[in-house]
Amino acid sequence: MKASLLGAAAPGFDRPLEVLEACHGRIARQCDTLDKLLAHLPAHGADARAQQAARAVLAYFDIAAVHHHDDEERNLFPLLKQAGAAGARDLVETLTLEHEGQALLWRSLRGQLQQIEAGAAAALDAALARRFIALNRGHLEFENTHVMPLAQQLLGAAEVECLGRAMAARRGVPFAVSP
Repeated sequence: MKASLLGAAAPGFDRPLEVLEACHGRIARQCDTLDKLLAHLPAHGADARAQQAARAVLAYFDIAAVHHHDDEERNLFPLLKQAGAAGARDLVETLTLEHEGQALLWRSLRGQLQQIEAGAAAALDAALARRFIALNRGHLEFENTHVMPLAQQLLGAAEVECLGRAMAARRGVPFAVSP
């Protein structure tokens, strides 16, 4: 494990399933931030706190969440399908469609957040933001409950290492095995 600057231990890419689960936690926290932003804007407008929150949500969903979906769609999901577990193909198809739905909602929400970040607007489409939050939370819950346990059960050491190496390469960092 690597210690972050905040002192919390983060799993290394030699434990990619833990990295994916940690990403799920960060996505949930960004959904919490977006939820708080919805409550903050009517009373305070696009003040410095709102701009900072919008910036954090934008940064996460523009970069880290994209990597996360690529980790799953390009690497994890194909490994699950290759393992041949009953229902894996349907599971992967459903999750991929949900990713597409998340991306579509994000594209609509992103421009509004950019306006808040710039201090040029003080409102979000609440229904859109709530749909985005709900879709992400439901998706994370399903993955944590069904996909991650399935991956832990089906994937051997070689597949896990392959997944970790691909995830590290996607981010341009060296793959290292933790002591």
